[in-house]
Amino acid sequence: MKRTHTCGELRKSDVGKDALLLGWVNIRRDHGKLLFIDLRDRYGITQVLFDSKILPSSKSLHSEDLIAVKGKVNERPEGSINGKIATGEVELFVEKFFLLGKSKELPFEISGKSKVAEDSRLLYRYLDLRRPIMQERIILRYRVIKSIRGYLDQKNFLEIETPILTKSTPEGARDYLVPSRISPGKFFALPQSPQLFKQLLMIAGIDKYFQIARCFRDEDLRADRQPEHTQLDLEFSFVTPGHIFSIIEEMLSLLFEKFLSLKLSLPFPRLKYADAISRYGSDKPDLRKEKKENFCFVWVEQFPLFQYNKEEKRLESEHHPFTSPMEEDVPLLEKEPLKVRANAYDLVLNGEEIGGGSIRIHQRELQERIFEMIGLSREDYLSKFGFLLDALEYGAPPHGGIALGLDRLLMFITGADSIREVIAFPKAGDGSCPLTGAPSEILPEQLKDLSLKVDKKEIK
Repeated sequence: MKRTHTCGELRKSDVGKDALLLGWVNIRRDHGKLLFIDLRDRYGITQVLFDSKILPSSKSLHSEDLIAVKGKVNERPEGSINGKIATGEVELFVEKFFLLGKSKELPFEISGKSKVAEDSRLLYRYLDLRRPIMQERIILRYRVIKSIRGYLDQKNFLEIETPILTKSTPEGARDYLVPSRISPGKFFALPQSPQLFKQLLMIAGIDKYFQIARCFRDEDLRADRQPEHTQLDLEFSFVTPGHIFSIIEEMLSLLFEKFLSLKLSLPFPRLKYADAISRYGSDKPDLRKEKKENFCFVWVEQFPLFQYNKEEKRLESEHHPFTSPMEEDVPLLEKEPLKVRANAYDLVLNGEEIGGGSIRIHQRELQERIFEMIGLSREDYLSKFGFLLDALEYGAPPHGGIALGLDRLLMFITGADSIREVIAFPKAGDGSCPLTGAPSEILPEQLKDLSLKVDKKEIK
């Protein structure tokens, strides 16, 4: 039962050879005595031919049955060559076949291009992922990430994993919390980003870090948001924004040329936040009409460091509290804080933010000033960030970084209309997983182990 070739491998040079293929029945064409089946695996499609008088049980084969077929490779007759597939000059005349897995009636068609409701696709995601367009997207995702890793390796970056179970520091979106069984009443949080750990890596002397990082945010969903997402996370020591821009621009240029045969115009244009708002009325301007280009990148920089929260009557960070102010604006911190510009930047593609970053604060005194300005008491910020403040006192280098949303970038590269189209097992619009039924209730004994109780009166 050992496969000799994949379903995308046989060529005219293989005519006369014996072959054994494994795959799923993609399309079935019954011509009476002869049965033609397009056999599919992730590598492609091969036409296989059954003589139903010799193999009468082949008549029972239907879409998505998994079979093994053994036979002789033949050249296709004149006029029956299929130039649309790589194996289109040959077919396999089946001498033996084995039914490895019978398929039930399908909830939707896999071989065709008909539109399928998303709730069905997510419920039967393992079938949806058999569709060629989905396989192409998942394979492309792998190849893009592989190319990113190769490029950054050449630039002397080190890929370093950071913790998934970490400390809750709720300053942005809500954290996903994980109760600790060993420390009753205490919780871990899933990381919204590796922000603090990558800064600690800079202090540790790892001057070029990256990670294909899993991040978690308990927030309302949109087409381009998921409760868990993947980002390309980078941090550098001894850099200016210009250094970071050039690395990202070169990397994206290589990706777009390799996967879309498109040459991007470098360098990307830069806009100060104030100019973007005055000229385009948005900090995510879409410059396609102006530049006359299917893809238009622009850097937007020097955002306000703070915004004013009217409900809570306090300042809060526009990005996050570890962002450095522009050096010339530091004297304005206490006097006119809303005029202070951040040394921060976003990368915008066709009117959508696909990444953002900043030069970080690397001095304890300045970091404490920022914490105090956003309303954190000394007790609060020492409790949440004391480990970072301590680390900043041990020769912390100037550093900065950026994170690009890989799911969103892949959505653009593939032309998909949602990041769910480029994620193998995404969540639905309400944050649930139709396939597995998550989130779900847990057993009373599990709650007891965690010293937790569910107040059902509070559940609406």
